[in-house]
Amino acid sequence: MQTPGYICIRKAGAAQHGVGRRMDGKSKMQAEKHLTGTLVLSVFTAVLGFFQYGYSLGVINAPQKVIEAHYGRMLGAIPMVRHATNTSRDNATITVTIPGTEAWGSSEGTLAPSAGFEDPTVSPHILTMYWSLSVSMFAVGGMVSSFTVGWIGDRLGRVKAMLVVNVLSIAGNLLMGLAKMGPSHILIIAGRAITGLYCGLSSGLVPMYVSEVSPTALRGALGTLHQLAIVTGILISQVLGLDFLLGNDELWPLLLGLSGVAALLQFFLLLLCPESPRYLYIKLGKVEEAKKSLKRLRGNCDPMKEIAEMEKEKQEAASEKRVSIGQLFSSSKYRQAVIVALMVQISQQFSGINAIFYYSTNIFERAGVGQPVYATIGVGVVNTVFTVISVFLVEKAGRRSLFLAGLMGMLISAVAMTVGLVLLSQFAWMSYVSMVAIFLFVIFFEVGPGPIPWFIVAELFSQGPRPAAIAVAGFCNWACNFIVGMCFQYIADLCGPYVFVVFAVLLLVFFLFAYLKVPETKGKSFEEIAAAFRRKKLPAKSMTELEDLRGGEEA
Repeated sequence: MQTPGYICIRKAGAAQHGVGRRMDGKSKMQAEKHLTGTLVLSVFTAVLGFFQYGYSLGVINAPQKVIEAHYGRMLGAIPMVRHATNTSRDNATITVTIPGTEAWGSSEGTLAPSAGFEDPTVSPHILTMYWSLSVSMFAVGGMVSSFTVGWIGDRLGRVKAMLVVNVLSIAGNLLMGLAKMGPSHILIIAGRAITGLYCGLSSGLVPMYVSEVSPTALRGALGTLHQLAIVTGILISQVLGLDFLLGNDELWPLLLGLSGVAALLQFFLLLLCPESPRYLYIKLGKVEEAKKSLKRLRGNCDPMKEIAEMEKEKQEAASEKRVSIGQLFSSSKYRQAVIVALMVQISQQFSGINAIFYYSTNIFERAGVGQPVYATIGVGVVNTVFTVISVFLVEKAGRRSLFLAGLMGMLISAVAMTVGLVLLSQFAWMSYVSMVAIFLFVIFFEVGPGPIPWFIVAELFSQGPRPAAIAVAGFCNWACNFIVGMCFQYIADLCGPYVFVVFAVLLLVFFLFAYLKVPETKGKSFEEIAAAFRRKKLPAKSMTELEDLRGGEEA
């Protein structure tokens, strides 16, 4: 019987001379880390869904003033009146000097108010409401759809489900791209909501598919590509949102709808991707189709080792029957894994990373940077570079180690940020402390808390409860995203430069939880991970239990 992970094609007679046994460890690594073109294509195609997610997160910020000005013209309101430096009024015209309204053609000009608006000063409230809806409906759409991930993934299969939900992305981006042809605020809000529906489904389906088609030794590295796709989407949206590119009054609808191109690309590439062999074998019982899918993904290697693993997982899933969301929470069998899955999602959103991006431009301005928007893009570049680095780190250092290191690094950076902001008025050089803290905060986020929550949830659960767990974790992530987006401005206004103390305290709580409860999943099969959580009594330092499990096997 072939040793698990043994290389598929060996030199004739090697085993007879003992070479096969001596090469077992090396062969195992070569076999499990073998990349095929089909595997690369499948993972790349899947994570295009996360690219769209990142693009949708970042694209709405750059053209904010331009879109608000368009809303104002369309609604017959005067945008940004609260920032007026000089106004005069008679019965026919309003003369306004408003910084940041260059999109109107001039920062100082004569504008005729539309009929029906007797008092244009009400416009800031109207614009704030429509703008808030334009931003937040994306997260609302994600929250709503995240609960249907398990159902649609099991009903249609992973690949067909991703194909079908792409229609939502295409429709949503089309509405935003045509925003100038109708009531812009309605079309953008609807388009953002529909795109959010797509991203909520995609953020569950993509990790599910990638984790199921990836070899065990590459599962972590390929899993971090989710986060790489997100930050790449954010960075590209920031660059394209520059005024001289697409972030201007003429081209902003194209900027908002451009993610539809990625949706179309993903749609056609999915037609070339094999279905998840785990889904085919465990859910549908199609053994031969599962073998064919594995051969496409792994090359000429004998698929029987993974088939045997799937058989064990299938037996476990059969004994568990079908796990609903209610059963996921009510059963003590899954309690630890559910708590860990939810906490890693909460720690990602409540870590303060969105606050860093919110404050970065302001801090760069205080530091005397002539073009702070480019410095903010520099933060996006750092974000992307260190996400790439985390792809290589995650299989060497492990999930748990990187998650802990990232949280601690962010905690120290948050403290440094607070010191820099508080003392900025006394010492000008503190602005550089703040800038360094920003970059370090982003770096540590991408090392661990950024990418790991997206794929560790799929690793914590076996086939039976996995779809329900991913749906719940996805909803938690979207809900926290929505809370941060809605509440941060109020917290910042209340705390001022001490706002990062709040995040420092939260990061300390997250670090302690991760140290005590988050297991290491590096190099472990789904069965091993599930078995570790099923243990009734754990030693005091229990969260090295997966290492103990592996150590016992290797002994």
